[in-house]
Amino acid sequence: MDLSGLRIAIVGTGAVGASVAADLIAAGLDVTAIDQWPSHVDAMRERGLTVHLPTETRVTPVPALHLCQVAELRTPFDIVFTSVKTYDTRWVAELMLPLLRDDGVFVGLQNGMTIDAVADVVGAERTIGCVLGIAANMWEPGVVTRQVSAADTWFAVGTLHGARTERLEQVAAVLRHAAHVEVVDDIRAAKWMKLIANIPEMLPSGILGLPLLAAAQYPGVRPVMDAMSGEAYALAIDLGIAMQPSLGIAADDVPDSDQYALDLLDRVLSHFSQPDTRVAVLQDWEKGRRAELDAFSGYIVAMRAERGGQAPVNEAVLRLAQRVERGELVPSPDNAPLLIDTHASS
Repeated sequence: MDLSGLRIAIVGTGAVGASVAADLIAAGLDVTAIDQWPSHVDAMRERGLTVHLPTETRVTPVPALHLCQVAELRTPFDIVFTSVKTYDTRWVAELMLPLLRDDGVFVGLQNGMTIDAVADVVGAERTIGCVLGIAANMWEPGVVTRQVSAADTWFAVGTLHGARTERLEQVAAVLRHAAHVEVVDDIRAAKWMKLIANIPEMLPSGILGLPLLAAAQYPGVRPVMDAMSGEAYALAIDLGIAMQPSLGIAADDVPDSDQYALDLLDRVLSHFSQPDTRVAVLQDWEKGRRAELDAFSGYIVAMRAERGGQAPVNEAVLRLAQRVERGELVPSPDNAPLLIDTHASS
């Protein structure tokens, strides 16, 4: 497939967006990187984008723009990717809408269920969802540590209506420069699989202030994680979400029970986590930023409440995370008793 004529924008070049941008640019694609962190944009312009991979370091020149320069652009894009925080998705879609071709597509390289916010702005027919299996972090402008190679990175993409469109195939072909990519017929279900995997890892690891593997191994914590997984799985079933292969798990290995929720977390721990892998929530808190609470346990609690029920463990863990956001708690292993009690008291 000839991709040379595509104009591609990546809005939000943090750890994930920058990793993908570097791979796409190295493949010779026409990519414009847009970011709201001024120092990061300046660093990419001056020194290129440095990506530390497990076995090598690559430096890639990047055409980078400050967010304010979007107003100076005139030529529309065929594909707009975004890796901004979930709470920034809607305004980024609005920002890029005038620069999206009539037949262009907007793709969220994000966790959480951002596809609905995107569809509200650009239309369902121009929305493509993506599920991520990648580990990366960024602590200084222009420098990314990517903990898995492109060969070990896993993405799934699909349209909201399930159709296999030309644009979808282009998106898959573009992203294959950065990951192993699967095209799926039910992207909502695929994103739910990743959400179920994210639910037990994001808030507990952040509250403990520990890398994911250490948090999962901390005495008394895994039962909390498993209970959170079970609540997310039960909600998905109630919503009619069909369990499907994800994160490289084969179809034959998908059990017809809530064991699959535990299997998804195990897959993240075994294939997408290093000893120093820190979840996005913890990275945000360590940088002094708001975390995506509403995208994880907050989403489960809200969706369950809409159906007249409760997700008590997720709700209790969410309250602890909100205390961190308010400055009442500091991420630390000292919070373990509070975290463990969310399960014991449910």
